[in-house]
Amino acid sequence: MEKVGKILEKKGREVWSISPDTIVYRSLELMREKGVGALMVVNDKGRVEGIITERDYARQIILKGRSSKETYVKEIMTTELFAVNPTSSVEECMALMTEKRVRHLPVMDGDKLVGIISIGDVVMAIIKSQGIMIEHLNDYIMGKYV
Repeated sequence: MEKVGKILEKKGREVWSISPDTIVYRSLELMREKGVGALMVVNDKGRVEGIITERDYARQIILKGRSSKETYVKEIMTTELFAVNPTSSVEECMALMTEKRVRHLPVMDGDKLVGIISIGDVVMAIIKSQGIMIEHLNDYIMGKYV
Protein backbone atom coordinates (compact mmCIF):
# COMPACT_ATOMS: atom_id res chain seq x y z
CA MET A 1 0.00 0.00 0.00
CA GLU A 2 1.04 3.55 -0.66
CA LYS A 3 3.09 5.53 1.85
CA VAL A 4 2.50 9.10 3.01
CA GLY A 5 5.71 10.26 1.32
CA LYS A 6 4.28 9.20 -2.05
CA ILE A 7 1.09 11.18 -1.42
CA LEU A 8 3.19 14.25 -0.63
CA GLU A 9 5.21 13.79 -3.82
CA LYS A 10 1.97 13.98 -5.82
CA LYS A 11 0.14 16.74 -3.96
CA GLY A 12 3.15 18.76 -2.86
CA ARG A 13 4.72 19.46 0.48
CA GLU A 14 3.53 23.02 0.87
CA VAL A 15 1.96 23.61 4.26
CA TRP A 16 -0.01 26.72 5.05
CA SER A 17 0.50 27.92 8.58
CA ILE A 18 -0.46 30.76 10.86
CA SER A 19 0.78 32.19 14.14
CA PRO A 20 -1.09 31.42 17.37
CA ASP A 21 -1.32 35.19 17.95
CA THR A 22 -3.32 35.79 14.76
CA ILE A 23 -6.98 36.77 14.88
CA VAL A 24 -9.24 33.85 13.89
CA TYR A 25 -10.86 35.90 11.12
CA ARG A 26 -7.48 36.14 9.34
CA SER A 27 -7.06 32.35 9.57
CA LEU A 28 -10.43 31.94 7.84
CA GLU A 29 -9.38 34.35 5.12
CA LEU A 30 -6.16 32.39 4.57
CA MET A 31 -8.04 29.08 4.44
CA ARG A 32 -10.33 30.56 1.79
CA GLU A 33 -7.42 32.04 -0.20
CA LYS A 34 -5.54 28.75 -0.23
CA GLY A 35 -8.58 26.50 -0.65
CA VAL A 36 -7.85 24.44 2.47
CA GLY A 37 -9.84 23.43 5.53
CA ALA A 38 -7.01 23.59 8.05
CA LEU A 39 -3.86 25.52 8.88
CA MET A 40 -0.95 24.42 10.98
CA VAL A 41 -0.29 26.75 13.90
CA VAL A 42 3.41 27.52 14.10
CA ASN A 43 5.10 29.87 16.56
CA ASP A 44 7.76 32.44 15.66
CA LYS A 45 10.52 29.87 16.34
CA GLY A 46 9.04 27.48 13.76
CA ARG A 47 7.67 25.05 16.34
CA VAL A 48 4.31 23.44 15.61
CA GLU A 49 1.86 24.29 18.38
CA GLY A 50 -1.38 22.98 16.93
CA ILE A 51 -3.84 23.09 14.07
CA ILE A 52 -6.86 25.26 13.37
CA THR A 53 -9.65 23.81 11.28
CA GLU A 54 -13.05 24.82 10.01
CA ARG A 55 -14.42 22.46 12.65
CA ASP A 56 -12.62 24.43 15.40
CA TYR A 57 -14.20 27.61 14.05
CA ALA A 58 -17.68 26.11 13.95
CA ARG A 59 -17.49 24.64 17.43
CA GLN A 60 -15.50 27.30 19.25
CA ILE A 61 -16.72 30.50 17.59
CA ILE A 62 -20.11 30.07 15.94
CA LEU A 63 -21.71 27.69 18.45
CA LYS A 64 -20.40 29.71 21.41
CA GLY A 65 -21.46 33.08 20.02
CA ARG A 66 -17.91 34.43 19.92
CA SER A 67 -16.46 36.86 17.40
CA SER A 68 -13.81 35.67 14.95
CA LYS A 69 -12.51 39.25 14.79
CA GLU A 70 -11.93 39.36 18.55
CA THR A 71 -10.59 35.86 19.21
CA TYR A 72 -7.04 34.64 18.71
CA VAL A 73 -6.12 31.38 17.01
CA LYS A 74 -4.40 30.18 20.21
CA GLU A 75 -7.76 30.36 22.01
CA ILE A 76 -9.52 27.86 19.75
CA MET A 77 -6.82 25.79 18.02
CA THR A 78 -6.52 22.07 18.57
CA THR A 79 -3.30 21.36 20.46
CA GLU A 80 -3.56 17.57 20.68
CA LEU A 81 -1.99 16.60 17.38
CA PHE A 82 -1.86 13.15 15.84
CA ALA A 83 0.97 13.09 13.34
CA VAL A 84 2.40 10.61 10.86
CA ASN A 85 5.71 10.40 9.06
CA PRO A 86 6.57 9.94 5.39
CA THR A 87 6.97 6.17 5.83
CA SER A 88 3.53 5.72 7.41
CA SER A 89 1.13 3.66 5.31
CA VAL A 90 -2.20 4.90 4.03
CA GLU A 91 -3.89 2.19 6.12
CA GLU A 92 -2.21 3.51 9.28
CA CYS A 93 -3.42 7.01 8.44
CA MET A 94 -6.99 5.85 7.84
CA ALA A 95 -7.01 3.92 11.11
CA LEU A 96 -5.63 6.90 13.04
CA MET A 97 -8.05 9.36 11.44
CA THR A 98 -10.98 7.06 12.14
CA GLU A 99 -10.00 6.30 15.73
CA LYS A 100 -9.18 9.90 16.67
CA ARG A 101 -11.92 11.46 14.53
CA VAL A 102 -9.61 13.90 12.75
CA ARG A 103 -9.59 14.99 9.12
CA HIS A 104 -6.03 16.28 8.85
CA LEU A 105 -2.70 14.77 9.84
CA PRO A 106 0.55 16.72 9.99
CA VAL A 107 3.45 14.82 8.44
CA MET A 108 6.58 15.08 10.58
CA ASP A 109 10.11 14.00 9.82
CA GLY A 110 11.53 13.97 13.31
CA ASP A 111 10.58 17.37 14.71
CA LYS A 112 10.29 18.99 11.27
CA LEU A 113 6.90 19.58 9.63
CA VAL A 114 7.20 18.30 6.06
CA GLY A 115 3.57 18.22 4.92
CA ILE A 116 -0.06 17.68 5.79
CA ILE A 117 -2.53 15.14 4.48
CA SER A 118 -6.30 15.21 4.60
CA ILE A 119 -8.91 12.50 4.73
CA GLY A 120 -9.52 13.23 1.04
CA ASP A 121 -5.89 12.45 0.22
CA VAL A 122 -6.10 9.17 2.11
CA VAL A 123 -9.39 8.12 0.52
CA MET A 124 -8.09 8.91 -2.97
CA ALA A 125 -4.96 6.80 -2.33
CA ILE A 126 -7.09 3.88 -1.11
CA ILE A 127 -9.43 4.10 -4.11
CA LYS A 128 -6.49 4.16 -6.49
CA SER A 129 -4.92 1.15 -4.78
CA GLN A 130 -8.18 -0.80 -4.90
CA GLY A 131 -8.58 0.04 -8.58
CA ILE A 132 -5.13 -1.35 -9.32
CA MET A 133 -5.90 -4.48 -7.29
CA ILE A 134 -9.18 -5.01 -9.18
CA GLU A 135 -7.39 -4.57 -12.50
CA HIS A 136 -4.75 -7.17 -11.54
CA LEU A 137 -7.40 -9.63 -10.34
CA ASN A 138 -9.38 -9.13 -13.52
CA ASP A 139 -6.25 -9.74 -15.62
CA TYR A 140 -5.54 -12.90 -13.60
CA ILE A 141 -9.09 -14.19 -14.00
CA MET A 142 -9.08 -13.43 -17.72
CA GLY A 143 -5.89 -15.45 -18.14
CA LYS A 144 -3.34 -12.70 -18.73
CA TYR A 145 -1.03 -14.09 -16.00
CA VAL A 146 -0.95 -17.74 -17.06
